[in-house]
Amino acid sequence: MYAIVDIAGKQFKVAKDQYIYAPKMEGEAGASVSFDKVLLLDNDGSVDVGAPTVKGVKVSGKILEHVKGNKVIIFKKKRRKGYAVKNGHRQQFTKVQIESIG
Repeated sequence: MYAIVDIAGKQFKVAKDQYIYAPKMEGEAGASVSFDKVLLLDNDGSVDVGAPTVKGVKVSGKILEHVKGNKVIIFKKKRRKGYAVKNGHRQQFTKVQIESIG
């Protein structure tokens, strides 16, 4: 059994007892969260596709921790002009464990 869920504008395929790294959410570690925007639900071969969401289905999970992603280096340069800028960025994520679908 799995579902496709819209979390903060991004789509995730989730199953029970799975960990996902979603964009940073409000809430402390240990808090429970629920996602109402279920776009697709597969229950052992029977597929329910929402228009735009599946009615009456929720995905619940638990926030485990807030983490940072890998560093992305942004390097800009213009040749023969003496211009070079190096910046870095680390995106913040929330690690969520999916507890139930239904």
